[in-house]
Amino acid sequence: MMSNLNTPRFPPLFISHGSPMTALEPREAGHFMQQLGQTLDAQFGRPRAVLAISAHTLARTPVLLAGATHHAVYDFGGFDPKLQQLRYDALGAPALAREIAALAAQTGVPIQSVDHSGLDHGIWTPLRYIYPDADVPVLPLAFSPHQSPATLWALGQMLAPLAQQGVLIMGTGSITHNLGLLFSQGSMPAIDAAEIPASAEFRQWLQQRIALADWPALLDYRRQAPHAVHMHPTDEHLLPLFVAAGAGAGAGAGAGADEHNASSQRIHASLTFGALGMDAYAFGPHAAQLDAALRGQTHANRAL
Repeated sequence: MMSNLNTPRFPPLFISHGSPMTALEPREAGHFMQQLGQTLDAQFGRPRAVLAISAHTLARTPVLLAGATHHAVYDFGGFDPKLQQLRYDALGAPALAREIAALAAQTGVPIQSVDHSGLDHGIWTPLRYIYPDADVPVLPLAFSPHQSPATLWALGQMLAPLAQQGVLIMGTGSITHNLGLLFSQGSMPAIDAAEIPASAEFRQWLQQRIALADWPALLDYRRQAPHAVHMHPTDEHLLPLFVAAGAGAGAGAGAGADEHNASSQRIHASLTFGALGMDAYAFGPHAAQLDAALRGQTHANRAL
């Protein structure tokens, strides 16, 4: 599909989806996701599809789940049974899967496409807030948790043209994700517990490096970021950020900008359980527009 002046251009996003309970207890992050959907509609219009890259949909190599329809998958246990009653029945995007397969073939990136369906909670939880009517087609893209940040950045760069062609690229995971910290005392900390210092230092380092577009450091975050391995014993929950960032950088380069200076904005910051960060980021040439609109909407709501 060729882009034209009327085709919406979306900033690729990384959204921390948090615990499955976010779907029942929105708190700050859920309210942000609601506001995000409204702001995306107002600023950019409806996407023709969401390309979702989730920490909970993994494969040995990148795989598109190109089923014609999708449903919510309850890929968790031990939570409120009410979660099993939540639905998210969305159309799939098999035509988009064919476009991506063709784009991947041109660029030499190996991506398979399979006629499978299902949205893990990292996808349907934010989408229930962003597009509650499930009226936007969804295409999950599984990735390998063993791929490096640099490899997933390159995957994002390959996907970058889609952001200029009406596709919302959404990486979803968690800005910090060490579940051992949440159960280390034998029971969960309070949801509004004070942030532990290691989490605060790691989140601040990420924010500063992303704001500076210091991608050499970020792609090497496990060695350079403070408490990186403590905050991400395994890094699958942060890896979708690099896909979104690569897509944003690729879109910026395509617009005539230096890929390493493409805009990156933290568009939300909150915390649950003292160590589970809920931050969200937008990337690419339209990130600043989204950030400004979200800030304006927040100020308007506070004035009511």
